[in-house]
Amino acid sequence: MFVLELTYTAPLDAVDAALEAHVAWLDQQYEKGVFLASGVKNPRDGGVIVAVAEDRARIEEIAAGDPFVTAGVCAYRITEFTATKTAPELERYRETAG
Repeated sequence: MFVLELTYTAPLDAVDAALEAHVAWLDQQYEKGVFLASGVKNPRDGGVIVAVAEDRARIEEIAAGDPFVTAGVCAYRITEFTATKTAPELERYRETAG
């Protein structure tokens, strides 16, 4: 499981110009079962995505395709973690530490 933290690197008007394409990209990742949750940070200086994939390389590849990245308006920080506890709805993503 991964936490993707987006930090805007451009003014909000530039972010907003790429927002529609970014939301369409998010929708595609949800349809593929990669993204589990996402949203804007408060204050609005970026966003957060919780995702699942077979490995970090795949997540990095997905993040590189974000229209925010291709437009040069955000940077990603990717953190991989082992989800040893989850809400019942996310039970299928639980892993054993180690």
